[in-house]
Amino acid sequence: MKAVIQRVLKADLKVDGELISKIGKGLLIFLGVGKGDTEEDAKKLANKISKLRIFSDENDKMNLSVADIGGEILLVSQFTLFADCKHGNRPSFIDAEEPINANNLYKFMESTLKNLQNTVKIGIFGADMKINALNDGPVTIILDSKDLK
Repeated sequence: MKAVIQRVLKADLKVDGELISKIGKGLLIFLGVGKGDTEEDAKKLANKISKLRIFSDENDKMNLSVADIGGEILLVSQFTLFADCKHGNRPSFIDAEEPINANNLYKFMESTLKNLQNTVKIGIFGADMKINALNDGPVTIILDSKDLK
C-alpha cells in the first residue's frame, strides 16, 4: 500500500462538477492499494500517517501531527501509484489491486484513520475526480507500507 501525503491549507474534491469533500488545514492523501496488500498494511500506514510530525509548532519546527493541530484528512484512492513504467511509454497497472478488494481496503483505511482521532473525508472510489489543493510548504511525503516496521 502506497500513500502520497501532502500538507495542505485546504483542499476540495469534485465529481462531475459537484463538491463531494472539502477540508481545511490538514493532509491530502493519495492512497494506492497493491496486489497482496492487507488490513495489516492499512493499519501500519494509518498509524504512521496519524503520528507524522509535519506541522509546525510555536517555534516553527515540524513537530506536530495532524491530530495535534486538529487538522482534517482528505483520503483519495489512486491506483496509478502502482504504475509500472519500466517498459515502453504506456504505464502498466498490473500491480494494482482489483477494484473490489482495493475499495474494501480504502474503506478500511478510512475507518482506521477515523479511529485514530482524525477527521477524514473521502472521494468516490473509481470516479473521475477533480482535486484542488493549496499545498503548505510544500511538504510531500511518500510512504509504502512494505517499508514500515
